[in-house]
Amino acid sequence: MSRPSIRAVAFDLDGLMFDTEALFFRVAGEMLAARGKVFTHEMMAAMIGRRAVIAYPALKQIANLPESPEELQAEARRLFFEQIDTAVHPTPGLFVLLQALERHLIPRAVCTSSRREYAERLLNFHGVLAHFSFLLTAEDVVEGKPHPEIYLKAAARLGVEPANLLVLEDSPAGVTAGRAAGAFTVGVPHEHSPAEPLAAANLIIGRLDAPELLALFGVAEA
Repeated sequence: MSRPSIRAVAFDLDGLMFDTEALFFRVAGEMLAARGKVFTHEMMAAMIGRRAVIAYPALKQIANLPESPEELQAEARRLFFEQIDTAVHPTPGLFVLLQALERHLIPRAVCTSSRREYAERLLNFHGVLAHFSFLLTAEDVVEGKPHPEIYLKAAARLGVEPANLLVLEDSPAGVTAGRAAGAFTVGVPHEHSPAEPLAAANLIIGRLDAPELLALFGVAEA
C-alpha cells in the first residue's frame, strides 16, 4: 500500500476515542433485561455509529418494545450518565497518537454522531477537547453517518481535500461515511464492533498508536 498524503485527521468519538460503547452495551442490557429481553449484538450493530434519531427506532423495532424511541433514549441517557464519569476511559494509544500529531503539526477534528452537549462533556472531562481544532456533532449535519456529509464538512473546515484527510472510525456506518467522502479511512475494531464489518476501511488497526498508523504520518514512536 502506497502511503497517502495525509494533511489532517478526523476522529470519531464513541468507541474510537473512549470505551463508551462498552458502557452503552451494559446499560442497554439492563434496560432490556428489566423487560424480560436480551440486548443482542444485532441490536448493537443497528445502533452503533448512528444518530439517536436512527438508533432508537431501530432498537424499538428489533427488540419489539412498546415504548417510543424518545422514551427509550431518555431512559438509556439517564442510566448512561449515572455511570459515565467512572465507567468510561480513553482507548489505548489515544494520547500517544494525539501527541504525535501535535508534534508534526497535523490538524485534528472530532466528527461524532452524538450531540454537542454530550460530546463536549466527555471531551472536557478527560481533558481532550483542547487537542482539536473543532468539533462536528449531530446538530451540524442534515444527514448522519453513513452519509459522508460530516467528513466532507470536516475536510472543508480543515482546509484540505477529502483525499488528504484521514478518518478514524470504529463502526461500519462511520467507515462507510469516511470512504464515501473520499478520505483515507482507518477502522479500529473493538469488542462491540468487530473487524469483519469494517472491511471496507483502507486500513484496520488494533489500537490508536499502532505503528502502521503512525507510519502514515512519517512518525516513529519509541
